[in-house]
Formats: sequence, C-alpha cells, structure tokens
Amino acid sequence: MIAVIQRVLGSSVTIDDEIFSSIGKGFLVYLGVKKGDSEQNSLKLAQKVSDLRIFEDEKGLMNLSIRDVKGEIMVISQFTLCTDNGKSGNRPSFIFAEEPEKASALYGHFVNALKENYDTSRIKTGVFAAKMMIQSVNNGPVTIILEK
Repeated sequence: MIAVIQRVLGSSVTIDDEIFSSIGKGFLVYLGVKKGDSEQNSLKLAQKVSDLRIFEDEKGLMNLSIRDVKGEIMVISQFTLCTDNGKSGNRPSFIFAEEPEKASALYGHFVNALKENYDTSRIKTGVFAAKMMIQSVNNGPVTIILEK
C-alpha cells in the first residue's frame, strides 16, 4: 500500500461537474493498493498518516500532526501509484495494482481505520474508481510518500 500525502490549505473533488467533497487545511492523501496488501497494511498506514508530523509549530519546525492542527483529511484512490517502474519504455504498467474489488475493500478499510484514529467528521473521500477532478492548494509544498 502506498500513500502520497500532500500538506494542503484546501482540496476539492469534482465528479460529473459537481463538487463531491472538499476540505480546508490538512492532508490530501492519494492511496494506491498493491497486490498482496492486507487489512494489516491499511491499519499500519492509517496510523502512520494520523501520526505524521508535518505541520509547523510556533518555531517554524515541522513538529505538529493533523490532530494538533485540527486539520482535515481527503483520501483519493489512485491505482496509478502502483506502477512497474523497473522496465524500460514510456508507457507505465499497472501490474502491481490490486484487482478493483479487493482494492476497493482495502481503500474502505484504510478510510475506516483513519476514522478510528481521528475525528470522523474531518475525513472526506472521493469515489473509488470514479473519474475525479482534484483541486488542491499545496502548503509548502510538502509531499511525503509512505509505504506499508
């Protein structure tokens, strides 16, 4: 399981020309589910995201978590994170991405694990496998890649 976490001032998801969900200050998390991932991977990754300290404290140091700043989290499924980067060529292969049914279940498990670690009302999502337009304002920019 791989997550690309961006510290944002805001983010929104548009589906079929309508805003589906939006957040203010917080994390935009792109989540890729790889073949062989399990519920245990999603639990560990959700905990890591919840504990990640990438917000600035009063001294300007990245020392505060999402809880500390009472931020929001937007989780977007993104199978394109699971590419085969080892081969030559210019067209990515997604052979490492989990099958949609299992990936959807693990995506949901990750979101639910986040909700157990943090305020449910501060966690938003897109729609698994939907064509989504994502807008965000990166803060920093700060982008972290986590894998479990």
